[in-house]
Amino acid sequence: MSIKSTVRKQYVRIADRAAQQLESIQMPSEGWLVTMRKALGMSGAEVAVRMNVSRNAVYQAERNERDGAITINQMQKLAEAMGGRFVYAIVPEGSVDEVIRTQARRKAEARIRRASAHMALEKQSLPSAQTKQRIEELADELARDLPPDFWEIK
Repeated sequence: MSIKSTVRKQYVRIADRAAQQLESIQMPSEGWLVTMRKALGMSGAEVAVRMNVSRNAVYQAERNERDGAITINQMQKLAEAMGGRFVYAIVPEGSVDEVIRTQARRKAEARIRRASAHMALEKQSLPSAQTKQRIEELADELARDLPPDFWEIK
C-alpha cells in the first residue's frame, strides 16, 4: 500500500466519522444564532454589547445566517460573544465510498451507453443484462482506480 493511499484512507475515516456524528443534526428553522441566543436567554442588544456592535448588526447577522449570506468569521465572532464556539463541516452524503461509487456508476453508465449506441448502429449491441453487468464491472474499476478524469462531468 502506497503512502498516498494510506493518507487517503485516513481522510476517508475522518470524513466518514464526521458524517456519522453529524447525521442527526439539522439547522433549526430560526438558525443557530437565534436558537443559541434564545437558549441562553440573551437579547440581541446583550449580544451586541458583548461584540461592541449595534443591535441591528446582530439581527442582520441572524437574517444573513438564515439566508445563507453570513461569513464564517461573523459566525465565529457571534458564537464567541455568546460563550460558544462555531463549528462547521463538509461531510459526505452517506459515506465517502458511497459518493465515489455513485460517481463511478455515472461515469461507467455514460461510457457503456455511448459504446452501446455505436454498437447498435452496427447491430452488435449487448443485451440489457450484459449491459448492466458491464456497467457494474466498469464502475468497480473506476471506483478502485480513480482515473484523472473521474470527477469531470461529461
